[in-house]
Amino acid sequence: MRIVMAEDNVLLREGLILLLETVGHQVVAVVGSGPEVLPALLEHRPDVAVLDVRLPPRFRDEGLRAAIEARRVLPGLPVLVLSQYVEESYAAELLAQGVAGVGYLLKDRVSRVEEFREALERVAAGGTALDPEVISQLMSRHDPLDTLTQREREVLGLMAQGLDNPTIAGALFITERSVSKHIGNIFLKLDLPQSDSGHRRVLAVLAYLKA
Repeated sequence: MRIVMAEDNVLLREGLILLLETVGHQVVAVVGSGPEVLPALLEHRPDVAVLDVRLPPRFRDEGLRAAIEARRVLPGLPVLVLSQYVEESYAAELLAQGVAGVGYLLKDRVSRVEEFREALERVAAGGTALDPEVISQLMSRHDPLDTLTQREREVLGLMAQGLDNPTIAGALFITERSVSKHIGNIFLKLDLPQSDSGHRRVLAVLAYLKA
């Protein structure tokens, strides 16, 4: 898998490169500032971009802006953004474009090598990988889904992390049949249009993030 990375912290950057190359991926370009991101992505057309939210020159939202612009210019480009803290408005803005091929992880998650690798590969494959802390804060702040039960909210939160039904069942200690039933109820309560289940899952996640 070919990766473009944007990270200004030298130690973290070198650690990420070593980690990624150790598991068989290729880091084709590394940049350290916001203005460098889009040109690197256009030149290399990677399988996935790994971008820090805050980059020089202002250390505000340069990485996020670059991610949003990159997905506008290169529709469907998988992007995994990393942040030191939960930036609720940043996460919501990025996800508002669509959750397919999008990840938002706290940097602490990077130290959990297998978890980080799995999240990156899921995003590159067009899935979603959201840090549980990001999901928790987004759901506590944006709570328009009053019709959902507590269990349905839990299932929706795990869906937003990109987990499949068997994994959700294991996390909640319930059967896959129960998970399917909860998801069906979520679709009905959110009045989602009839379509394939994968598309409806994406719409369900977007529904509470956009509300």
